[in-house]
Amino acid sequence: MKTIEDLDVAGRRVFVRADLNVPLSNGSITDDGRIRAVAPTIAKLLQAGAKVIVASHLGRPKGEPDPQFSLAPVAVRLGEILGVPVAFATDTVGESAKATVAALADGEVTLLENLRFNAGETAKDDAERGAFADALAGLADLYVGDGFGAVHRKHASVYDLPARLPHAVGDLIATEVGVLKRLTEEVERPYVVVLGGSKVSDKVGVIDNLLGKADRILVGGGMVFTFLAAQGHGVGSSLLQEDQIPVVKEYLKRAEETGVEFVLPVDIAVSGSFPDVKAGAPVEDFQVVDADKIPDGVLGLDIGPKSGELFAAKLADARTVFWNGPAGVFEHPAFAPGTRAIAQALLDSDAFTVVGGGDSAAAVRILGFDETKFGHISTGGGASLEYLEGKTLPGLAALEG
Repeated sequence: MKTIEDLDVAGRRVFVRADLNVPLSNGSITDDGRIRAVAPTIAKLLQAGAKVIVASHLGRPKGEPDPQFSLAPVAVRLGEILGVPVAFATDTVGESAKATVAALADGEVTLLENLRFNAGETAKDDAERGAFADALAGLADLYVGDGFGAVHRKHASVYDLPARLPHAVGDLIATEVGVLKRLTEEVERPYVVVLGGSKVSDKVGVIDNLLGKADRILVGGGMVFTFLAAQGHGVGSSLLQEDQIPVVKEYLKRAEETGVEFVLPVDIAVSGSFPDVKAGAPVEDFQVVDADKIPDGVLGLDIGPKSGELFAAKLADARTVFWNGPAGVFEHPAFAPGTRAIAQALLDSDAFTVVGGGDSAAAVRILGFDETKFGHISTGGGASLEYLEGKTLPGLAALEG
């Protein structure tokens, strides 16, 4: 894949497909990690004299403008991070976009409105998607793909647009791919994978692939209750995917046969109801119980303290760690200790540590850890997982062409 250094960008309009899909609360950005991650690529292009057009999606609007998903707050924050004004186009390929791009001088930058406000961005129909890509291509001379969190999507700005313009990868994607190769091709062992999050079904493919590669797989989060149920334990009112129990049983069997160590929590922090995480409300009937003795009528919302110690011990000798998914509802202080214990164990180890995007990356920042102390914090949880599953990612395939 070509890099930015392979392009002559001075005085040219460069379309940068970023991933600025940041969490918002009442119009305010609650985690700007993805903006900060792509800023160096944009800054490099500006310093080289490019006219930079940044584009991204945010949330899941229904193919038409929706104010709650506007990128306007992102334009403000991007300008603060870059230290330069960021012009904002109020549409994607309409009059505002055309006029804003036309007004750019060398070394200036604009951000287009949410790409998903146009139905062509996510269309399944190749012609509809291609027509939107044609319109986007009319705004630019060159394309730089740097939205790693979207490369697993066959979307117009990710997959179709690179075919219409000379293209290269940005520094962020180049870094992400290099890290993932260290997890798949050049693995230093012991290789430990920590999986959390809510659903087993979200991790089926990656577990299936990692059973032949990882030395240990540690399981936390809501998905753990399907594993406990597969072992014959009651899980109270905890999140449970009953349809995945046969799959989990097969994984546990394969792990035993192949020598991969599955590590499950030995205790669970439970509550009588799901707490209001925004208000940090008091927790109803908080208690820590043995993982094989979860009472009826309670919800498991975090791994317990003994499990945190167990996970830390299993991470202590690791040389490579991939972590995707929090251990519990870390947004509430009562159920943050498990996720905190995992993050601290990664820092305490001598391993090359990769935090696999999404909620895990947010947890690291929200819980106050120094991001620079981890080997790598990914900007794309879903993309990372699909890469580790061995899938071809459309956005990367397009950049190789």
